[in-house]
Amino acid sequence: MVTTVKTKTYVPKAGDVKQSWVVVDADGMVLGRLASRVASILKGKHKAAYTPHLDLGDFVVVVNAARVRLTGRKIDQMTYFRHSGYPGGQRFIPVAEMLARKPEEVVRLAVKGMLPRNRLGRSIMRKLKIYRGPEHPHAPQNPEPLKLQG
Repeated sequence: MVTTVKTKTYVPKAGDVKQSWVVVDADGMVLGRLASRVASILKGKHKAAYTPHLDLGDFVVVVNAARVRLTGRKIDQMTYFRHSGYPGGQRFIPVAEMLARKPEEVVRLAVKGMLPRNRLGRSIMRKLKIYRGPEHPHAPQNPEPLKLQG
């Protein structure tokens, strides 16, 4: 007679995992590589208890967003599109102009494109804080610096 032992699979609850704060310096980083690493940290893929349907990731503070770089000819060719909803309401904004005016938005849109397009993705995006320069107001949370290659 063979007896089998049933073990239960551990599925973390939303309150089980402690979310920490991480600061990422975007100075000289390639935009896409930065965005993919930040999205991975926001989703919690770096933790052993990662579960795709739960928000277990950490808070991420990105500083020096104005100093992010693009490879190849993207600075000349890439554009952002938005539409007002009215006829003729299309707006095409070159990435060079967007980097000059709102570099935080360039990083935000790059990270947003790498997250799920649902309620979970929207809640994950709330944990992303982006700042143009090196200063940020999240010192009381004691964010630990994270060094990324790229």
